[in-house]
Amino acid sequence: QVQLQESGPGLVKPSQTLSLTCTVSGGSITTNYYYWSWIRQPPGKGLEWIGYIAYGGSTRYSPSLKSRTSISRDTSKNQFTLQLSSVTPEDTAVYYCARFPKPTMRAQDYDYRGQGTQVTVSS
Repeated sequence: QVQLQESGPGLVKPSQTLSLTCTVSGGSITTNYYYWSWIRQPPGKGLEWIGYIAYGGSTRYSPSLKSRTSISRDTSKNQFTLQLSSVTPEDTAVYYCARFPKPTMRAQDYDYRGQGTQVTVSS
């Protein structure tokens, strides 16, 4: 059974960079053909896909967030990390890491997901 666990600060100041790490157990992030993704859910809104890092290390980002997003990985720790720069209060959301079985931008198409972590952007 694959398990994912998000970690990182719950409060970020405006204009700073949000950084979250997902630790994966029960499966390798280099296994063909999975896409390790970040999604989020702002209060009162639906799930939003942010981006993924693929099993081979390639990345793809949401066009609306691309200029501020970077996803990287540490294969020795079986972890992948989200960095979202220049945050504003509109980036306040529950952030989830998830495994997708195909290279989709549909936020609900995961097969495994972490429990999520609340991130609030506020001064």
